[in-house]
Amino acid sequence: MTSRGRVRRAGVAAAVAVAPFAFAWRFAHVYRTRAGFPRQHPPTFDPAALGLPFEAVTVATPDGLALPAWWIPARSGEPGPAVVLVHGWESGRHRTLPNAQVLHAIGCHVLTLDVRGHGANPAEELPVSAGEFGTDALAGVEGALARPDVTAVAVLGHSMGAVGAILAAAAEPRVAAAVLTATPADPYRLTRQTFRLARLPIPDPIAYPLAWLTTRVYLKPRRHEVRDVSATAAVRRYQGPILAIHGTDDRVVPVAHLGRLAAAARAARADLGESAPPVETLVIPGGQHSWMYEFPAYREAVARFLATALGGPLDPEAAAAAAAGVDARRLPDDDVRFGALDDLAEAVGSGSAAAEGPPTAAAEAQT
Repeated sequence: MTSRGRVRRAGVAAAVAVAPFAFAWRFAHVYRTRAGFPRQHPPTFDPAALGLPFEAVTVATPDGLALPAWWIPARSGEPGPAVVLVHGWESGRHRTLPNAQVLHAIGCHVLTLDVRGHGANPAEELPVSAGEFGTDALAGVEGALARPDVTAVAVLGHSMGAVGAILAAAAEPRVAAAVLTATPADPYRLTRQTFRLARLPIPDPIAYPLAWLTTRVYLKPRRHEVRDVSATAAVRRYQGPILAIHGTDDRVVPVAHLGRLAAAARAARADLGESAPPVETLVIPGGQHSWMYEFPAYREAVARFLATALGGPLDPEAAAAAAAGVDARRLPDDDVRFGALDDLAEAVGSGSAAAEGPPTAAAEAQT
């Protein structure tokens, strides 16, 4: 073989070796563009539509945003505990109102807000991640704690909002309790699950390292570290009572994520013995990713847990009975399909040209 032939052969071998890395890098950037910008759903109604009193307020964030929110007082505004509600991906504060109905029935004030890039907020210029959900949930907690009519604060989040809720709880020792519903355990598994939901034909030996790279590329614009936006890491840091709930039929975030979170939380408290704050779990047979408040078992468990952790205002069993009697149903616009899976599959299927288009929607796995 001539020297020119050897050089050419070496060049081809190098190109073949580099090609998978180039594809992975390009894929990660396409994913970030397509999955990082939520499709917004501004509120189509307010708490009055469900017979709840409310005040339109804003929540100030450390970086200068004023997030639209509703304050829903209980018991004619008498001093008492409050719960901050954190919606999921491509959702908004109006979709938390069935939970607000339950909490109002057991005597808890409620603060529910639109996370940045969602609801009535303007679109974001950088990708939105669990880090932003955590920042905004914490701002809601601090706003609630500052109110003179609030004696204690808990958080209740759904899916990506549950990650934000536990990040906030881990950052603020005054959070008295955390209710986490359909929570992704960590960013890597969430990204891998998104590949499955988008029906991308990526086998596991490739998908897991690709999810590792993609997650890091996704988080880079806002300089987040993976550990800082992981629910599993956060439950290890948080030392208050936790109630984690998941449905057996959740196809967005598989129920196995619940076991990982609970194991991490319990292991972190093992040295505390009987004095350790409780880590409770509830698996709802037939429960899907959303709408678990439609199950009486969910409403009873949440009410009993919060009444215990917050010290009232109702006795735990009285709270459970009151919550069970609430007619909590999904709202009329809550069946809107998330568009990001189609966007992501289209982008990957159409090659590099798709990556040059404007940001569109977010992954259904991050609802």
